[in-house]
Amino acid sequence: MRAVLCSTFGGPEELHIGEIEEPKPADDEILIDVHAASVSFMDYLLVSGRYQMRPPTPFVPGTEGAGVVVAVGGKVTRFRPGDRVACGNWIGGFAERMVAKEWKSLRLPPDVDFEPAATVGHNYGTAHYALVEGAEAQRGETVFVTGAAGGVGLAAVDLARHLGLRVIAGVGSDDKAGLVRSYGACDVINYRREDLRARINSVTGGEGVDVCFDNIGGAVFEQMARLMKWGGRLMPIGFTSGQIPSIAMNLPLLKNYSIVGVFAGAWAEKFPERAARMNDTLMEWLADGKIRPHIDRVLPLDEVKQAMRAVADRTVQGRIVLKIR
Repeated sequence: MRAVLCSTFGGPEELHIGEIEEPKPADDEILIDVHAASVSFMDYLLVSGRYQMRPPTPFVPGTEGAGVVVAVGGKVTRFRPGDRVACGNWIGGFAERMVAKEWKSLRLPPDVDFEPAATVGHNYGTAHYALVEGAEAQRGETVFVTGAAGGVGLAAVDLARHLGLRVIAGVGSDDKAGLVRSYGACDVINYRREDLRARINSVTGGEGVDVCFDNIGGAVFEQMARLMKWGGRLMPIGFTSGQIPSIAMNLPLLKNYSIVGVFAGAWAEKFPERAARMNDTLMEWLADGKIRPHIDRVLPLDEVKQAMRAVADRTVQGRIVLKIR
């Protein structure tokens, strides 16, 4: 079968299309014909050798896909061949067929297309875990989302709006402001040209934010450590700036705020039943139009390098989806 192969951790330019053997599902896995797969910053980090884990090479990148079940393992009870599903795995999505754990897969409602379905698990799963499980965010609280026009960031803006939070969106260029406002942001801050501290104090009346959902790391995270509200939750989600921040621990001490790490994939591995329930909820909200994944563009599998480069250059708003079938 055709698949994208990463044979060395050299980034997008080293990827190539090849023929590999079809994967076989384990007892607790399903095998699907992949129709659509989303491209995330995590995928870019994996093929560049910059993620927390390094799969043995060669491997097929792709953490998330949607398609039709063609076979199930001996212990699988929730799915059967012919079911339309979305699923996730650490690798394997950029191929004509992929395997996924039963608990990391969910059945698609009839009216949900493969392309948006392929973007929900990682984006909205991360946002839901952070805001609901980690921050325990309450209606009316203020959340500041950095990298707000990217896949995970825009999902956080959308989900926060649905949860009744006041959303401040942080973006790196003015051309992204319209999109984040359309998804529910009340205020938008361009932290590349504006004084972040002054703007946060201005829009919060000097009180700071209850929750900071930070995708960027580096200097932005370090500044937000001084802009949290009493009892707030400062949440490192990722480090797209390439810099892992350090802060003085007297800052959370003085305002009794918490630093809550967000590694949604590890949480899902540790608590699979809770993760499965969350995914079912997200898919119901998608079918009901309560959340709205934004697809920047749909590209054929052969253009995976272009897709990865766009993700790396941060020119993507929402998600790029690869159309496999």
